Amino acid sequence: MPAKTERIYLAGGCFWGVEHYFKLMPGVQDTDVGYAQSRVEGPSYEAVCSGRTGAAETVRVDYDPDSLSLEQVLTGFFRIIDPTSLNRQGADIGSQYRTGIYSRDEALLDRVRAFVAAQAGRYEKPLVVEVLSLKNYYSAEDYHQDYLEKNPGGYCHIPQAFYNEVKAGPPEVVTSSLDPRRYHKPSGSYLKEKLSPLSYRITQDAATEGPFSHPLHAGAQEPGIYVDITTGEPLFSSLDQYNAGCGWPSFTKPLDEALVTNHDDHSLGMVRTEVRSRVGDAHLGHVFPDGPREAGGLRYCINGYATRFIPLREMAQEGYSDLIPLFEEDQEDSN
Repeated sequence: MPAKTERIYLAGGCFWGVEHYFKLMPGVQDTDVGYAQSRVEGPSYEAVCSGRTGAAETVRVDYDPDSLSLEQVLTGFFRIIDPTSLNRQGADIGSQYRTGIYSRDEALLDRVRAFVAAQAGRYEKPLVVEVLSLKNYYSAEDYHQDYLEKNPGGYCHIPQAFYNEVKAGPPEVVTSSLDPRRYHKPSGSYLKEKLSPLSYRITQDAATEGPFSHPLHAGAQEPGIYVDITTGEPLFSSLDQYNAGCGWPSFTKPLDEALVTNHDDHSLGMVRTEVRSRVGDAHLGHVFPDGPREAGGLRYCINGYATRFIPLREMAQEGYSDLIPLFEEDQEDSN
């Protein structure tokens, strides 16, 4: 390979269409279609189609990292697959059509894992994309190489519109975990199945947990972030949490003001300001003007069971690595 080349192996259903998509992506230097993770040496197309080899139809993608990032490659890959579909893409069914991302470079795979984790908030179903060290790869027969260039009218499970898009340039990468495009508001039926009855009542019916009932009502024991339990969107940081003595997790501010919305609440014979999450529109709690004056004077009184706490040590693997510097900056300031 040229000195400025990175290599990744992508399994995304029928390899004819996947290869054609990446051949059109600016910055891709070379492609090859073949069979990855096979249990037998040098499998044929017929053997792979039988399902007995354990191999996946895979495309080797070589790209110039100076003009095309790994994250752009992966964004394009997620554009053309259904990452929640097990052993099926389009009309093609079988373990050879499973989705997977493979490499011999463990540092690169760590970046892949972080990227995949960050995609989870966009889908209601669990992601089933394999992210594994490459065991083996065998090039497919010659007639499979550049198949759609040689057979323009050939079968492809990828819509033509996606090919037209990628010709214009590499896909845009959403890098910030605070970007609302990273998240999806789930359906009510999905939330009923996913959430505990209490979390569902709080987020969907504006119920309130009992005071002092949440384990982190007085503050987290280690640094980390609180995310919307319905979408995974980040909301608050332990850096802004304090023990208000009220029995609910309390914060002086959200990670960003745009992450929450405020609404007039006239229930219970009171006038309060309700706080809801931006993308999920989940009820979180209320904001009051009795917080610490030196921190702005606000107290975000939040139901702990409307959130999920992610410790700093787990933020990278959960897809929130871009927020880690907030804690490093705080450590520097304290020194």
